[in-house]
Amino acid sequence: MELPAASLSRYAEPRTPWRKAAIVTAVIATLELVALLVVALAFVAKPLAADSSAKPGAGKAEQAAARGAATEEPPPATLPRAQTTVLVLNGNGVTGAAAQAARKLRRLDYSVAGVGDATRRDVPRTIVMYREGFEGEAVRLARDLGLGTKRAVPLDGLRAAELHGATLALVIGG
Repeated sequence: MELPAASLSRYAEPRTPWRKAAIVTAVIATLELVALLVVALAFVAKPLAADSSAKPGAGKAEQAAARGAATEEPPPATLPRAQTTVLVLNGNGVTGAAAQAARKLRRLDYSVAGVGDATRRDVPRTIVMYREGFEGEAVRLARDLGLGTKRAVPLDGLRAAELHGATLALVIGG
């Protein structure tokens, strides 16, 4: 009695559907990794490409002033120091910082319009904000305080009415 021979085709090539799934999964994971690296590079490269004086997170006006200051000379100050009024605001949360800065301004012959607290207590750097038409005075004050001219920026977050008649606001930062 003869038995039929077993079919070898069934045993010759084992079925491995998991290989296709593993390869497809690896390709998708690789594409996701590449996409994440591109996004991460964009976030890292953006601050590095910006002017070193314009920090990420700085106000729009400060960044614009930092870019513009490198290309164009600010106008000269027209008011003498004694007629340049400055509102001094404490933006770092250190008690007495604004009063100390006001004393220094008075020694430099500036007129102090008032001393108070800024709305934020985490201002990273000291800046001089100016009303329209007083950029020259702001640049002069920034130089007098040793801050550098790029720290003189247009009003950002303050309205002219909040300056209590002052032409400049000195915001003390950390």
